[in-house]
Amino acid sequence: MMTMTTMMTMTTTRRRTTTMTMTMMMMMMTLLMMITTMTTITMLLVIVTIMLLLLLMPMLLLMMRWRRRSRTRTRATTTTTTTTTTKMMMMMMMMMMMMMMMMTMMMTMMMTMMMMMMMMMMMMMMMMMMMMMMMMMMMMMMMMMMMMMMMLMMMMITMKTMMLMKITIL
Repeated sequence: MMTMTTMMTMTTTRRRTTTMTMTMMMMMMTLLMMITTMTTITMLLVIVTIMLLLLLMPMLLLMMRWRRRSRTRTRATTTTTTTTTTKMMMMMMMMMMMMMMMMTMMMTMMMTMMMMMMMMMMMMMMMMMMMMMMMMMMMMMMMMMMMMMMMLMMMMITMKTMMLMKITIL
């Protein structure tokens, strides 16, 4: 995509500066696209958690009321079963909420990390490509050198043989 955009910009615009700016813009756009795709999932998760919280809130309020009533009742009759159960329920609810929040946070973090990793990978890939190109060039150079050396060696050998031949002839 990036290459396509660059090509397009190169063809459309004359000056170098404009091409550069255009390419940069295109790159930014692509990045934004990537980011949005990642964030949508996280957003959905957040919405789900919020919905759950909204559902749980009235229940919690009811629990609170019930607890108060039960407390007033306990003063008259010595039974503390209801309060403990409500407390337990409250604790459970709180724990659930906390867990949900933590999960969302973790997910968002993971997503961001993934994005970072992706970016890094892209950069690395680019670097690798560059390195590969460099390596290829180096290899080519080396091969050329080797070939030259081989040629020289062959020449030397031939010369030597020629000398030997000469000696033998003589």
